[in-house]
Amino acid sequence: MSGVAAASAFLDALPRGRLAENVLHFVRVLRAAGLPVGPAKVVDALAAVEAVGLDNRTDFREALAAVLVSRREHHAIFEQAFELFWRNPRLLEKMLAALLPKVQGCTGDSADELPARLAQAMLPPAPPLAPRGIDETDLDATFSFSAREVLQHKDFATMTNDELAEVKALLRRMKLPLPERPVRRTMAAPRGHAIDMRATLRRSIGAGGALTSLRFRARRRRTPPLCVLCDISGSMDRYARMLLHFLHAITNDRHRVHVLTFGTRLTNITRHLRHRDVDVALARVADAVEDWAGGTRIGLCLTEFNRKWSRRLLGQNAVVLLISDGLDADAGEGLAFEAERLAKSCARVVWLNPLLRYEGFEARPAGIKALLPHVDDFLPVHNLETLTDLTAALSRPRPERGVPSHVR
Repeated sequence: MSGVAAASAFLDALPRGRLAENVLHFVRVLRAAGLPVGPAKVVDALAAVEAVGLDNRTDFREALAAVLVSRREHHAIFEQAFELFWRNPRLLEKMLAALLPKVQGCTGDSADELPARLAQAMLPPAPPLAPRGIDETDLDATFSFSAREVLQHKDFATMTNDELAEVKALLRRMKLPLPERPVRRTMAAPRGHAIDMRATLRRSIGAGGALTSLRFRARRRRTPPLCVLCDISGSMDRYARMLLHFLHAITNDRHRVHVLTFGTRLTNITRHLRHRDVDVALARVADAVEDWAGGTRIGLCLTEFNRKWSRRLLGQNAVVLLISDGLDADAGEGLAFEAERLAKSCARVVWLNPLLRYEGFEARPAGIKALLPHVDDFLPVHNLETLTDLTAALSRPRPERGVPSHVR
């Protein structure tokens, strides 16, 4: 379709003489979908539309976006809401389809997928419930599933605003206990295989030549450091935002937790996540990260990590959590070498991949093939249940390297 025809179709779709009213309703839809827009934004949006006019649909959309979108993560919601509100004639059908469960293949998400939060925002409000009568029959809900149990199995990408808020509250209370490991330093112990000669001789001096019991020392046990490498590229955007709430919880729960994000560059966000207020912490992370929802260069970012951060963060049997879908823009160039170097620098590499939520998943992309031989555990991460399974996986002994736990 030519530009003139598209502009003509766009103008025909607009109700004549009701532009201000429709802009008002559009802003309300965005607010219901989670965008921070208030009444003042309506006035600004009308002024922007008046400035650019209605001759070009692209100018109209960009004018509204410049006024109503204040954060990078809200741009995708705005684009889909704009297409549905101002142009798509099958709006109701798409909204209803978004609220139903979908069966998708292992190739990724559909391009026409409508987020449940946007569908919920655009549906009309439910009518108020009628007052309950005396003879009304109560339903027996003994064998029904609770809302929290349903959320345990629901994908982060298909949740509504209310469900996301509830899940974020649950993520903030989650913990990730790691098994303690013996370290080089020793401590006094009632029994053991190493005799503490100094303590034994000191005790024998006070015994006046009589026989005394031996003193022993045992190795101290300590929780190993945890290093998290989180992919924040465009394909991981929806999951990375939810997992940051989980990473904030574990960062404030225990010591020696380090979190770095990567897309096209590597960013250390540990200091920002140390703030107790999760909203302040995530706001600081958003200001610090410059490559959010962009491309993915896993090999280049692992090279930077191995050169600048590996020696500082991966001592004392450290555990590495790699959160990524493995889709590399460089087609896995140099990734195998850097992944092998990472594996040799730590005690355990756990790869969390949201693509494993598909039953027909196959390791076909070059980035996934390069990473798999060098990880100890290959686990899914797309809902609360998978995060609970992560704790159980870390408590088990480390599997043989080169044979990830999902293969055995």
